[in-house]
Amino acid sequence: MKFGIWELLVVLLIVALLFGTKKLRTIGSDLGSAIKGFRGAMQDDDDEEPASREREKDSQQQGNVIEGEVHEKQTSSQHDSAS
Repeated sequence: MKFGIWELLVVLLIVALLFGTKKLRTIGSDLGSAIKGFRGAMQDDDDEEPASREREKDSQQQGNVIEGEVHEKQTSSQHDSAS
């Protein structure tokens, strides 16, 4: 089923009569800003992805260092209490 120019004009005319041109402008601008915000969020997500991976690696390395320090402190305190 194909829509020609005349069918689209009739549909647009009915929509304009139902909602009014002022309401349609508001809906159009809201829809445009929503799409713009969505694209911006997707772009930010793509930009942050490599940085977040690096932060995860850094936090894992720091966690390993901290766990090693805790393990060393526990073993040294166990040796102190044993003697």
